[in-house]
Amino acid sequence: MEQIDKNILKRAQAWLDGNFDDETKAEVRRLIETDPVSLTDAFYRDLEFGTGGLRGIMGVGTNRMNKYTVGMATQGLANYLKKMFPDVAPISLAISFDSRNNSPYFAQITAEVLAANGCKVFVFDALRPTPELSFAIRYLGCQSGVMLTASHNPKEYNGYKAYWDDGAQMIAPHDKNVIKEVQQITSVDQVKWHGNQEMIIPVGKEIDDEYLSQILALRLSPDAIKRQHRLKIVYTPLHGTGRTIIPEILKQFGFTNVIVVEEQATADGNFPTVHSPNPEEHDALSMAIKLAEKEDADLVMATDPDADRVGIAVKDPSGRFILLNGNQTAALLFYYILNRWKELGRFTGNEYIIKTIVTSELLRDIAMSFKLEYFDVLTGFKFIADIIRKYEGTKRFIVGGEESYGYLIGDFVRDKDAVSACAMIAETAAWMADQGKTLFDLLLDIYMNYSFYKESLLSVTKKGKAGAEEIQQMMVNYRSHPMKSINGIKVISVKDYLSLEEKNLETGTVTSIHLPSSNVLQFILEDGSVISVRPSGTEPKIKYYFGVRAPLTRRSDYSTVNSLLDAKIEGIIRSMKLR
Repeated sequence: MEQIDKNILKRAQAWLDGNFDDETKAEVRRLIETDPVSLTDAFYRDLEFGTGGLRGIMGVGTNRMNKYTVGMATQGLANYLKKMFPDVAPISLAISFDSRNNSPYFAQITAEVLAANGCKVFVFDALRPTPELSFAIRYLGCQSGVMLTASHNPKEYNGYKAYWDDGAQMIAPHDKNVIKEVQQITSVDQVKWHGNQEMIIPVGKEIDDEYLSQILALRLSPDAIKRQHRLKIVYTPLHGTGRTIIPEILKQFGFTNVIVVEEQATADGNFPTVHSPNPEEHDALSMAIKLAEKEDADLVMATDPDADRVGIAVKDPSGRFILLNGNQTAALLFYYILNRWKELGRFTGNEYIIKTIVTSELLRDIAMSFKLEYFDVLTGFKFIADIIRKYEGTKRFIVGGEESYGYLIGDFVRDKDAVSACAMIAETAAWMADQGKTLFDLLLDIYMNYSFYKESLLSVTKKGKAGAEEIQQMMVNYRSHPMKSINGIKVISVKDYLSLEEKNLETGTVTSIHLPSSNVLQFILEDGSVISVRPSGTEPKIKYYFGVRAPLTRRSDYSTVNSLLDAKIEGIIRSMKLR
């Protein structure tokens, strides 16, 4: 049997000697005796509480999601909240959970620890989506909130998202300060485990009703829906929380022909019908598309387990269902919403939209065509929420989005919201059907108006410590020897979000970037192409985002231009020696 490192054995022995339950200790003993590889992975480090909270594989050990790591994280959060809100008594939080294995249990542990620290805790009576948790924090006037979910990760994972009083995930300085507090909880004996049950208050229908009423108020084309109410929509929650509320909001919007994929409608943390419950992946939508083909449906929508992201499939001119990427869905939503706002005379000159720096520049062009202010922010919806908070009461936020299938309409939620997005995507489809057209037709209209934008993502993974060092050196090289041309096209400027400077390579002019510092580089090419390079902060992986464009003058040229753009992206990849 493989020899166990002494430090690992010491860390595991601390669990055998400490105040841990008998079942946990029995599992630690089993790992020591029979599975040294798994023991090492479970104990070689502490599960990191990052800027978004916890996420990891479930099991015993310091590097796993379990009642003890969740309890210690919650104690650190409680300690920080007491420091930040000394005059609030009691401090209150909202807690929700998704369909993952152990999510209700971890929610219970979180509530107990918070109550033991004197906090009032509003806990949803059953699984609810992440965006509803964000809404509840604001609606209930809470100082914080916790969502138990690992989003679209495989079934072995769970996670813990921490929120601030505006219903958004924490940003500086709160994110780093909470991390410091959590790091100071070094023993389970520092955790207050058993709280006053009177401080734990179940919530449910009241929040549902208010949240749904806010989404219903987003409607822009109720008459079109009334005429097109039989639009055939196939929806799958991928065994997640969407089943609890998305069919209901579609019904309230007026859609009467929603078909739910029943095999994927039950909440099941094992996600038995998919390899990964990720709406970005074709396989996750395969069952829904098969049903849509059988039913001759008009639209397919799929949400991830915590219902904050949505992927869709639409019919192309041949009647075949094709998946849209996150940028394309965002373009449909942005264009539809802004166009209807204009038609309805809602603009006052004080509105704005938000996208992330790696999201399609097509959204910028759409905003500018409506003479709207737009903001580019770093990757992560918490930065979109930060802009909304900054301008609350002085400017009006309309819509925001990011390429990774997250969208937000209106400001009553402060995280990406697949519930409202599903409703508004369906409304967009009804609006087009009322004109005898499809969502694909609308996409072509947008491309003809603004240019055919196409985006692609390539992730390059290196192995281990050496891989992480290699990636850092790659970023150093990109900065010290910036490429003068890529795929034979001149690079006209480089945006460095670490130094917060943009340098024009033709004139040498340097301008400031007014965003938080982040290790991201962008290369702007003469033909309008944009290449973004972003290393992961948690694993030896580097992501390349490619955005290219070309005119589309005739609808019949779609396939030809699409192939040309694919070839351009492939040329860029090869030019950068990425394969």
